[in-house]
Amino acid sequence: MSICPRIPQECLYIMTIDQLDARLIALLAAEPKLGVLECSRRLGVARGTVQARLDRLAARGVITGYGPDIDPAALGYDVTAFVTLQIRQVSGHDPVADQLAGIPQVLEVHTITGGDDMHCRVVARSNADLQRVIDLIVDVHGVVRTSSVIALDTPVPYRVLPLVADVPRQGKS
Repeated sequence: MSICPRIPQECLYIMTIDQLDARLIALLAAEPKLGVLECSRRLGVARGTVQARLDRLAARGVITGYGPDIDPAALGYDVTAFVTLQIRQVSGHDPVADQLAGIPQVLEVHTITGGDDMHCRVVARSNADLQRVIDLIVDVHGVVRTSSVIALDTPVPYRVLPLVADVPRQGKS
């Protein structure tokens, strides 16, 4: 059985990327609108090489999308909070996660270790709106208790490019 449900077990030992893959990913992260031909020109490789690399990286789950990054604050959601949930263990995490996915302001849900069961990143338009969102979460069947903290700032935003840059180096150890 696979450790990660999106990655087949047989792929776990071939998940390395090389310097060209890392440069390609960094280039597209910096300029997501670039086409394959322009990427090949900037990287100094054939267009077919770039396309094959992109296809392989997507098939292996390394590249998971090409959509725009959206700032919730630009949509009026100025408050970010993290809500930790304790749930009834009778039917597991999946039914709760399915219901949480129906709340638009719930951006992420993670199952966690420790005294609590799930951790959610949520957004709201104001503190009063956050209370409304938390009330929606509390109303989810299976949620027993919540605890929340409001993020004041994001000095290190979500990022993966440092990992991409580090993978080819790890292979040289």
